[in-house]
Amino acid sequence: MSETSISVVICAFTDRRWDDVHAAVESVRRQTLPAHEIILSVDHNPELHARLKESLPDVRVVENAEDRGLSGGKNTGVSHASGDVVAFLDDDAVAAPGWLAAFAAAYGDKRVIGVGGRTVSLWPGSPGSAELLEVLREGRLLRIQDVDPHPRPDSAEAFTVPTGVRPRWFPEEFEWTVGGTYRGMVPGPVRNVLGGNASFRREAFAVAGGFSSDIGRTHAVDRPLGCEETEFCIRLGQRAPGSVQLFEPGAVIWHRVPAERARFRYYRERCYAEGLSKALVARSVGSRDGLSNERAHAFKTLPKGVFRGLGETFRGDAGGLGRASAITAGLGYTAAGYLVGRRASRKER
Repeated sequence: MSETSISVVICAFTDRRWDDVHAAVESVRRQTLPAHEIILSVDHNPELHARLKESLPDVRVVENAEDRGLSGGKNTGVSHASGDVVAFLDDDAVAAPGWLAAFAAAYGDKRVIGVGGRTVSLWPGSPGSAELLEVLREGRLLRIQDVDPHPRPDSAEAFTVPTGVRPRWFPEEFEWTVGGTYRGMVPGPVRNVLGGNASFRREAFAVAGGFSSDIGRTHAVDRPLGCEETEFCIRLGQRAPGSVQLFEPGAVIWHRVPAERARFRYYRERCYAEGLSKALVARSVGSRDGLSNERAHAFKTLPKGVFRGLGETFRGDAGGLGRASAITAGLGYTAAGYLVGRRASRKER
């Protein structure tokens, strides 16, 4: 049986992430299972497109041919891909050396149509992208701080990636607000994967269509919207009954959290924007499928998190009360955004 070939799509939009993009590409070059191809989709920025095309001659650098935003950029990348599987990596992330190998192993099951991996947040105080790029170019393998599932050849010294300092008030249950794997995610079948560390069989896009430009992020809009991958995954599951999507924690990436996103103001805005986005998802795929995970998270995982935070407070951890309060506030802001979004959706009908 031939090995699964994987095309990697990275979406870029600003030269402010120049080092980030080059570190992301270099981490893909250093995979134990080589990528079939690397496709860099540049979002309506001709000058950046020209610079990246010159800087990365071995990468297929293309211009977003669809609407401005992450969905259009991903769809453009998919249209150029020729691998059996298309994997997506954020432009401000780097992949562990066994990232693609973990994806490929999961696709050994023919029922599996999509696989997402574990995203470790790089909080303020973690190494910058320029430093990580230098480490990668030295031939050193990146290693996570806890348990590393990836092989490390003796010929390369491993670099354990420091993850910086998480704010004491920040609850792990809401790490999705900064694009990370959050408390409550369980390995195995899932309704949807997280978009910054995701992969799908290429035929999935013929079955479900592409990512919706009516949902998700665009750098032309200040509000931190999301959920384009959630809506796509649900739509894919609806149109391919019997297929399976998996959370595979062995497929590890590190994703940068800028200082401004480690503040409560961003946390509040991101929760509210998530509620707005979830209203659009529910309108697209139905509230039953669109909110199934969210109900379970709200009624099971989050109450446990509140009680855990209060218990940690009584045991002397002053941050415990902050985390319990942030969980309660985050749920409230998300619910408020959803209600506003639902009301707006009804007015549009």
